[in-house]
Amino acid sequence: GPVGTVVGAAVGAIVGGLAGKGVAEAIDPTRELTYWRENYRSRPYADKATAFDEYEPAYGYGVASYTKYPGRSFDDVDASLSRDWNASRGKSTLGWDRARFAAHDAWDRVSTSR
Repeated sequence: GPVGTVVGAAVGAIVGGLAGKGVAEAIDPTRELTYWRENYRSRPYADKATAFDEYEPAYGYGVASYTKYPGRSFDDVDASLSRDWNASRGKSTLGWDRARFAAHDAWDRVSTSR
């Protein structure tokens, strides 16, 4: 929907602005969000009663964060991600305790597709 388009564009701008060219160009944030929209319900942390719109900013955040911290592991930067989540969460009501699972999933997916 329109929200996804806005989030996708914002994540694209973040990824493009933060990353070294090579990493950013290899990641298509829209494709990543489409993947998660289609697959998030199968993930063990996904609450079936929670709409994708709640998780979408966390997935986008995971993708953008991977490019922001090249060569680092998710666990290395977890504290920073936790601190910055409120500024990146958009309309998501998920606390970092729940959002981190989706963000970690998205991070892992783009890191292993390199």
